[in-house]
Amino acid sequence: MHSAATLLEQHFQWLVDDNQQWQTLIHDDIVWDLPYAPSLGHPLQLDGREAVVRHANWFKGAVTHFRFFDIEVTASDDPHKAVARVRAEGRVPETGRIYQQEYVVFLTARDGRIAHLREYFDPVKAALAFDAPIAGVSAKRD
Repeated sequence: MHSAATLLEQHFQWLVDDNQQWQTLIHDDIVWDLPYAPSLGHPLQLDGREAVVRHANWFKGAVTHFRFFDIEVTASDDPHKAVARVRAEGRVPETGRIYQQEYVVFLTARDGRIAHLREYFDPVKAALAFDAPIAGVSAKRD
């Protein structure tokens, strides 16, 4: 059985580099919360394996040469929970821009697999890289 901290490390290692291996880590009824994603027009929550895999595949196509680095995983007293702070970088072919991001990710494990992720990131950095508007934020200066 994998601890949550080990699963989180493997999540960063395989999400993009070996997506098939990463898919073995996720529970069939996984929930992935993305609290800031709606500001970019993406779902607040992904429910189930199909939705999560579809989103991961979209991201792999939308950001090339993506890599995680400066990974700091912290185990909790509960072996089913862990948190990480990680930086990442890639290129958005559609805009030609570099996507640089810092994430905070909370993971909950069940049955030795990832059952829940909650991912926080800076939507402004994402919007700039993707040349996307941010819902509720005007580009005009008064």
